[in-house]
Amino acid sequence: MELSILTRFRIAAVFAVGILLIGLLAWPLAQPEPFGVVSISAGSITVIGAFILAVLAFLAGFVSYYISWPYGREIAVLAAPAGLALWSLKTGTIANLIQSNPALAYRKSLFANFCWEPIFWLAIVALGFAGVYLAQRFYKAKVTYPDEKLKDSSKQKGYLPIIFSIAASMLIAEVCIGIFAQNVTFYDGLIGSITAQPTNAQLAFGVFVAFGIAAFAVRKWLGCSYIWTISAGALVIPFVVVTSFKKGVLERLVDFWPGNFFPDTVVAVLPIQLVSFGTIGAIVGYWLAVRYEYWQRYESE
Repeated sequence: MELSILTRFRIAAVFAVGILLIGLLAWPLAQPEPFGVVSISAGSITVIGAFILAVLAFLAGFVSYYISWPYGREIAVLAAPAGLALWSLKTGTIANLIQSNPALAYRKSLFANFCWEPIFWLAIVALGFAGVYLAQRFYKAKVTYPDEKLKDSSKQKGYLPIIFSIAASMLIAEVCIGIFAQNVTFYDGLIGSITAQPTNAQLAFGVFVAFGIAAFAVRKWLGCSYIWTISAGALVIPFVVVTSFKKGVLERLVDFWPGNFFPDTVVAVLPIQLVSFGTIGAIVGYWLAVRYEYWQRYESE
């Protein structure tokens, strides 16, 4: 089940649509001050800007469905996160914010806001998915997708696999981001291991691989969609903030370490970076698992 040249062209075209409509055309809506970050919490996006972004995400998904015909259901969902991914590479870092305002109260407020912000970016991604869904309702392709051929009636039904998928995805993503996006680390007597702010490219790679592994595992062993791995992105930052910033940890960082050090790599990831590259990684990981299962069932003998 190899990707044809035409399919690769479709994928590239969908990425181009997302990058053009969101990554470039909508960039003025979110462009922060020098060394600022793309974040609702940091005030770089207004209410009007968020509304325009939502419309463009929906439009990107809708248009990409027909550009990637007849495989729009598989490919067009990449459009919105691709555009956000470009923003994720152009933004400043959390360390930039903290270094500009190292006060303890500011850090507490910042990380508290970052706990809910992934929901906003997931909503933007969901609107891109909605555009794909609406386009599919108008003109559905008469093709059988590989994952449909691999439906296994022995897989457990109901809500339990979904709950396990979200929980497993959250934990796998948290651990793998720390492995694949880790910067230089030092030892602190109170906190333990602390890590410096990774570059945006490091974070992009780490988040992409982490969610790819999570989605692969969820598909392979639970038979669940990448939707649940993507949804787990809403829980990763809150989980790490709660577990990492135990009593006295934030105060210790303020008193003894520069603003570019964190108790966990995930804490250095902006919500937009987590959602954009996490979504792309989850979709890729899911289809790699499908491809592997397809090979096992039909081509390995």
